[in-house]
This record gives sequence, structure tokens and C-alpha cells, in this order.
Amino acid sequence: MDYLTLVEVFEKLEKTSKRLEKTFILSKLLKKTNKEDLEYIIYLVQGRIFPQWDRREMGLSSKLIIKVLNSVTGDSNDDIENIWSREGDLGKVAFILIQKNKQRTLHRQELTVKKVIENLRKLAGLEGKGTVNKKIQLVSELLTSANPLEAKFIIKNILGTLRIGIAEGIVRDGIVWTYFDKEIGFNYNEKENKIDVEREKYNFYVDLVQRAYDITNDYSRVALTIKTKGIEGLSKEKLSPGSPINVMLYPKAEDIEDAFNTIGKPCAFEYKYDGIRLQISKENNGNINIFTRRLENVTKQFPEVVDFVKRYIKAKSFIIDSEAVGYNPKTKKYLPFQSISQRIKRRYDIDSMSKKFPVEVNIFDIIYYNDKNLLNEQFKERRKILEKITKQIKLRLVLAKQLVTGDVKKAEKFYKEALTKGEEGLMAKNLEGIYKPGSRVGYGAKIKPTADSFDLIIVKAEWGEGKRSKWLTSYTIACNHDGELLELGKVSTGLKEKGEGITFDQMTKLLQPLIKEEKGRNIIVKPEIVIEVGYSEIQKSPTYSSGYALRFPRVVMLRPDRSKKDIYTLEDIKKAYNKQKK
Repeated sequence: MDYLTLVEVFEKLEKTSKRLEKTFILSKLLKKTNKEDLEYIIYLVQGRIFPQWDRREMGLSSKLIIKVLNSVTGDSNDDIENIWSREGDLGKVAFILIQKNKQRTLHRQELTVKKVIENLRKLAGLEGKGTVNKKIQLVSELLTSANPLEAKFIIKNILGTLRIGIAEGIVRDGIVWTYFDKEIGFNYNEKENKIDVEREKYNFYVDLVQRAYDITNDYSRVALTIKTKGIEGLSKEKLSPGSPINVMLYPKAEDIEDAFNTIGKPCAFEYKYDGIRLQISKENNGNINIFTRRLENVTKQFPEVVDFVKRYIKAKSFIIDSEAVGYNPKTKKYLPFQSISQRIKRRYDIDSMSKKFPVEVNIFDIIYYNDKNLLNEQFKERRKILEKITKQIKLRLVLAKQLVTGDVKKAEKFYKEALTKGEEGLMAKNLEGIYKPGSRVGYGAKIKPTADSFDLIIVKAEWGEGKRSKWLTSYTIACNHDGELLELGKVSTGLKEKGEGITFDQMTKLLQPLIKEEKGRNIIVKPEIVIEVGYSEIQKSPTYSSGYALRFPRVVMLRPDRSKKDIYTLEDIKKAYNKQKK
């Protein structure tokens, strides 16, 4: 497919905020996409060039893009920066400069989607001497052949500033509309922006596509499977140790009674550990990989965990769900999450870090065992498998401490015991529940001491004034709604200028590399930084896209182990709002 065909679709998507219209535009694009380009198209509309779990990056800063534009157009760096300051978007700058420069059209060749993504992927693989020049050459090669519109979106894809509003839910529904339109009786009324479908069949296919995505984390793979193998191929999509899946999420229960009402009696109660959630997999060849709930591969950061798994879990292959809890090597007492969170990003001195901040692996679930998918096995059966294959060694690798009961008093005693030992609370689990990746369904609940807080993600920020002018000091926070981020307000308290705790300087250093657009004091950032936000009350608000706002919000802590998928949803906010009204 010509790249111009794709960017013309990008333009249409940019011009509408209507979810159904976006989905229809995407489905029309997918219908005319051949199987060779399908993978590339779905990555690019999501602003990616690799699957979500593949953390390779192109590694081009805004300053390097300015060098590229200088090389291609001949415009000075000062002129380029002046236009950038005015427009606030280097994609728009590229459009303006390429449109102005007419000589480059003499050398123009038609760009294809394949050519664009191949060059962008080469950027991620470059290392060593001469890397900067090679990156400039690869991008210049594309821009030399690009028309203004193509140049605009090439730069946006490189910098991660593609803002066409394609959330994961739109990609999922677009796939269903494309490949199962006849089965669901699909019809879209463009004038009224409405769809007609056979709802029961529609929900069936949506769930089927969602299930395939949850175990692959790759909509490109899902779409290609449907296009080449049909619904039969989709239903046969398998778990693969070595590739992470979305972990199962649990809604919050108010107390033990509420948990029983949600899950039923009896149920399994387990300690809720204050650590880093790790998904650990072993392939038949013995290769072990460790992923965080953000799908980051942290195998190298936790060499002792690899050793524990090899020594204490007897199985050819598996995928287990666990929590790594830090402890003081001298006192052997458990430590809070913050004390070991730095290990996630560590790239050097790993051995010394593992000795300074050792962890105990607490395993609480298994979803794949000796080439068998356990997603649809009952929880009590999955626990039996864990008990059979695990040799428990305290402060190394153990099973989550568990109590099976339907007695409120026994459960409350277990709850107090967990809190006394410094744990966060309890997890309550349906004994017959299946493992539902990525879902907050009625198979489990978390019980924590009542504190009004949400895990939310930062989408915007503002530079401070006066003595705080060098820091980003006000952060716009958002919740998740089917992959779309909806704003809940701004938070600026809870941080310190210096000393212990989260500082403005620390937060600024985290956010600066993620800046996508900047106008005056206001910036838009790539949504990667998750924070726990406390509040006094939830209010309805027409000001923010969620329809709600938090009263007196404050930053409680950073959550580097969490991603957009883990933050609270709009449904969670609505439930909390309704409960406070009672």
C-alpha cells in the first residue's frame, strides 16, 4: 500500500472525535489492506512500529529531528526552532518546510507503508559508532521522498506524537467490523453516526477478538490470523511462554463482607503483597523470561529470580503470576514497594543491587503448564498444580499464604494478620474462577484499608513559576476508558522541593523525555508515568473529559510497575462516586 493512502486516513481520523466514525474509517482501511501490509498498518495507526510488549525504541530526540530537517530542506536550525516554537509540533514543522521546499520533488519516489516501517525499525537496531549519522540518513531518505503530508506523519510516528484517537477498543471493534460484518449484520449510518448489529453475535465476536489479544498483546497478529485462517484460527490462538500476556486485574472490595458478596462462599484469601508483580515464563528449551505488569522484560534485572525458578519449580514449561517482595538483608523484614522499585529500570550494577535489595518471590497463580493452557481451569485446580511443582524456600520462592474459608471472623483475623506483617491487605479469589487476562470480573477482589486513592496516569503538565520555574509542578491526570484516556483534573500537591519523598525535580526528570508537544508553560506528555492519587471527594465536572474531577487531589506515590492498562477505569470512578453518595 502507498504510504500516502495511509496518511490520508490519518488526516480523516484527526478531524473527528466520534468513536464510531473513527472505527468505521479504520474498518474501511483494513478491508482494502492486503495481508503483507496488515501488520504494518495496525502498528502504525496505534503509533507503534513493534508489538506493545517489544520495548525497542527508535531513539530520535526532537533535536535530532531538527538536524534531519536541516539536512533535507536546507533551512537553518534557528528557523526550524522558531517554527516549532510557534506550532508546538515538529510534525507540522516538517509539513511546512517540505511544502515550501520545491527542489526535493525532483528526487521523489513513491513511498510505501512497508518502506516507511522498515526504515523506522532499522533505527531501533542501530548501536555503536556512527549511529547518529546513520539515523539521520534513514529518516532523510524517507523525507526526501515524502510529500508534506507524508513528512508530517513520519515525524509524528518517530516522536510518538500521533494523536488520531485510535484507542485499543477502536482497533478491536474495527477488526470485528472488518472481518465479521456479515456475521453480525453490521450496518453503519454515517449521517446519524449509528450502527445496527445483532447484539448477541456482536458481543460474541468482540469477546473472541479481545481474548486473542489478551493472550498475544498484538492486534496485528490477531488481525492477520483472522485474515489468513478465519475464526477457526482465531479460536486456536495459543499462549506462548516468552511472550507476555495481560495480567488479570481485580476490583476493590470495601471489606470482607463485600468480598463474599462479590465472589461467593467459600473463597480463597491470600496476602496482598506490597511488591512488584512479575509474570515469569519458562519455555521447553529452558529459556526463562520475566515481565512486569507493564510488559517490560526485566529478566536481566532479576538474576536471582531466574535462579530461584530454575531450582525450585519442577516443570518443562510454564507461565506463572507472582509478586516479588523486597526485604532487608540484615533484619529479614519485608520492605515497602518503593524500596525495590528502582530495580525495574536498573541497567548496571545488577548483582550489587540484587544483594542490596533482595526479593522473595510469592507465587499466586499459574496459567500455563507443560504445554497446556490453564486459562479456563478453575483457580483451585491451578493452585494444586503450584503446590505440586513448587519447592518453597523462605526469602527465595514461596506460594502466597492462603486461607480457604466462608467464615467472616476467620477471614477478618487473617486480614489483620496480613496487615500486622506489613502486607497491603488481602486478595479474595473465587475457587472456581478462571483466569481472565486484563479483566476486572467477579473472580476475585482486593481488600485494603480504606484510603481514597486511585492509580492514574499523567497526560499533561505545566512548568512552575518563580523559584519553581525549572520544574514541572502541575500534572493533569487521567483514567482509562476502553483504551482511551479521560482527564480527571490536575494535581500539584504531595511533592516536595527537596528531601525525602517524591520531589518536583524527580518528577520533572521523569516527564521531560516524554514531552510530545509544548506551548508556553503547558506540555503534553507520552502517557507512561502512573501515580497513586489521593483525594477527599469525587465531583461531577463538565470541565474534564471523564465527566468527573477529584477534590483536593494529592500525589501519594509513583507506580513505576504500572502502565495505562493498570490504572483505574471510568467505571471504577463512577462506582466510587455512587458509593460516596450513599
